[in-house]
Amino acid sequence: MVGITGYGAYIPFSRLSRKVIAEAYGEKGGSGEKAVANHDEDSLSMAVEAAMDAKADEGDFNVDVVFFASTTPPYKEKQSSAIIRSALDFKRNIRATDVTDSLRASSGALLSAADAVKSGEKSALVTTSDTRLGGAQGGFEALLGDGAASLLIGSENVLATIEDSKSITVDITDQWRSTADDFLQSWEERFGVESGYNQLVSEAIHELLTSNDLHTTDITKVILAGPKERYQKKLASTLGFSEEQLMAGHENLIGHCGTAQAPLLLVDCLEGASPGDLIVMATYGSGSDAILFKVTEKIRSYSPRMGFAKQLQSKRDNLPYTTYLKWKNMLPVEAGRRPEIPQPSAPAMYRHQEQNLGGYGSICTACETPYFPKQHVCAECGAIRQMEPYKFTDKKGKVVTYTSDYLAVSPDPPSTFNVIDFEGGGRMICEMVDYHFDQLAVGMEVEMTFRHLYEAGSLHNYTWKVRPKR
Repeated sequence: MVGITGYGAYIPFSRLSRKVIAEAYGEKGGSGEKAVANHDEDSLSMAVEAAMDAKADEGDFNVDVVFFASTTPPYKEKQSSAIIRSALDFKRNIRATDVTDSLRASSGALLSAADAVKSGEKSALVTTSDTRLGGAQGGFEALLGDGAASLLIGSENVLATIEDSKSITVDITDQWRSTADDFLQSWEERFGVESGYNQLVSEAIHELLTSNDLHTTDITKVILAGPKERYQKKLASTLGFSEEQLMAGHENLIGHCGTAQAPLLLVDCLEGASPGDLIVMATYGSGSDAILFKVTEKIRSYSPRMGFAKQLQSKRDNLPYTTYLKWKNMLPVEAGRRPEIPQPSAPAMYRHQEQNLGGYGSICTACETPYFPKQHVCAECGAIRQMEPYKFTDKKGKVVTYTSDYLAVSPDPPSTFNVIDFEGGGRMICEMVDYHFDQLAVGMEVEMTFRHLYEAGSLHNYTWKVRPKR
């Protein structure tokens, strides 16, 4: 019995109102909002956050296979899932794969993960994320949002079994981005919907239901990931599903999150699911994958760290449009009076990845005093080279003191740096993100968050920062 053994979600803290976008161009209208990744977030960092959300307890978190699905990975040639492995502190003897270039990447990764477990692997992680861009003042700018979701696949303590799946693959040029395109491109919308989405998703779902001797009335919830919600609703009605059966509503809350759209809808669905529920998830992109899930009794006792619903309520909803443009590098700004950031050293990145990506410091084995960064001499008892690795990323912390700098160059001033004391010992100086300035306070509880530090010489540097507990 192979299926979903855990799930998680990540919705960025900041939201941009579509009304704000319209007003920037002297236009009226625009309903709802979309989730916007911070200037120090990308598809990789959000995928790590979603995977961490799937860790429902404080025990060891390890898998045998990792899949990262995205159409917006940070590198064109460098494995993102290897960085994710390091950030999540998974074992080294692991299979890691990036799945990209299609909005069906997430369902393809999910089916591959299930095949891996069926062939003998104990568990697999599928984490999917996207940060696609639409050109300014265009329809895609308002539609596309940022987000991530993760699914743990295994054969023990299964929350929802994967009963069956059907796939249709047809080459159709309705939406695309070439290597030279920053923004999503598309053909005339009606062509993509009528010749692609409606026909291909319908075909996949029809085959899935027919082969399992099911009717639309037997299905508890259906996910029809596609271009816009109005097309999803129309297709659901055409197929014979009721409005109550269709999982929808994300477009006005977070936008279309690319490869993460269907998995986020699935996570939202599982949070309210009951044992025995049948769920159909269909993805679209040069074809369709339709997957049938059956919810088990284990769903009653499972909950992610936050999940979809709680993160939906934790937000900053007053993001200015000009700040959004700066974060997305769509608005050139004057460079700060500072030297250019040098390209990071590849050997140094390799040597220090346990600390920088894994969030490890050290702990003195003589007196059990933790340190970050790693130390060789204990300042408490004087012991020399009696240190062991010590992980900070899963520890609770509190603000000891902080300073906010409006003069430092930042896409979202002020830059706030903190001294953090951790539960169990250890102190760290790091930047705070995703906070309301008027709520900053000494003693505030914070948690670690994986972020993109900077890019220089086409190399991406990642690190851990802190944020107020969401």
